[in-house]
Amino acid sequence: NIFTQQPSYFGDLDETLPTVLQVFHNILRKCGLQCEGASAEPQKLEERVSVTAANMPVQELKDIVLYLCDTCTTLWAFLDVFPLACQTFQKHEFCYRLASFYELAIPELESAIKKRHYEDNSVFADLWRRISHSRKKMIEAFHILINQACLQPILE
Repeated sequence: NIFTQQPSYFGDLDETLPTVLQVFHNILRKCGLQCEGASAEPQKLEERVSVTAANMPVQELKDIVLYLCDTCTTLWAFLDVFPLACQTFQKHEFCYRLASFYELAIPELESAIKKRHYEDNSVFADLWRRISHSRKKMIEAFHILINQACLQPILE
């Protein structure tokens, strides 16, 4: 594994994690949602957006769902092949932030996908499959994080 050969990559990972967290923040912002807790930022009055997942153009919703699916799959794959990275993720309160994101974004996106009228039903099927896959990969990534950062140290 490359992290064993080059331990300074842990520092690179540590510096990269705020960018990963920014991805989740950007998705929330594009959906008109405000992230709560540690990553919350005050919102300027003129920045209040009336666009939500429910009323944004279909192409924008598709882009967000694809972006989320790609991010969640990549995150899960990385943690799956390199669980030692979990300690670095925990330094950034990643479990808390992932859970907060999940709680805010997933119900909103699922509702927007279900309630929308599609000219082509295959678009609905694809979006539903991708949001379901994203949800599953977020839960699996969370499970890896909890197992490695919390449970394994107790068992050892």
